[in-house]
Amino acid sequence: MSPLERFLDTFLNPRVIGKYWPDILDGLIVTLELAIAVVVTGILVGLALACLRAVGIRAANIAIVCFADILRSLPPLVLILLIYFGFPNIGIVLSGPMVVYVVLSLVLAAFAEEIFWAGITSVDKGQWEAARSTGLGFAQTLGYVVLPQAVRLTLPPLANRAIAITKMTALGTVIGVPEILYQATTAQSFSGNASPLTLGALAYLALFLPFVVLARWLETRFAWRKA
Repeated sequence: MSPLERFLDTFLNPRVIGKYWPDILDGLIVTLELAIAVVVTGILVGLALACLRAVGIRAANIAIVCFADILRSLPPLVLILLIYFGFPNIGIVLSGPMVVYVVLSLVLAAFAEEIFWAGITSVDKGQWEAARSTGLGFAQTLGYVVLPQAVRLTLPPLANRAIAITKMTALGTVIGVPEILYQATTAQSFSGNASPLTLGALAYLALFLPFVVLARWLETRFAWRKA
């Protein structure tokens, strides 16, 4: 067997691919569902926290800053293992997919809050004052004047951060979540062949490459125009 034939037999074995591709597809669906849920929840919670922070309540701001700093500092895998294996000792039992969803949503919310906050604070103070002088209340000024500008500025970094965190759904394999990597490694163990891992890599490309392209487009679309 030539080196090329050995490579193809190891990584692109048609018999193994034909047998295990339905399992990889099941993992792709689980990963997609988790990714969508994490992105929607994380961004909405992050936006809500940034808006609450803009109100200027000192106690709330301290709590939000602590939440953001702690969640951005801790590795998500540590949180996943802590909640999945530790929380049952205090009577809180969550399924593997729920643990991954909760942890990654909170981590994304922490990053999203800081990104949205940076966008809010980048809006010139004069625009706040001008909007308030027209009779708009604080919430109306934030919602109609400040947030549209802040969101425009934050879309590119937010998209990149969302992609980076949703790829961490692969961490669910350590607690038995049947996502892409879990299905691929399980199939590889049973088959004794690396072709399922190749299928898993292709599944990740099919799922996340469109989002990467979208993030690149957002970077170009909303980049500051040079004079």
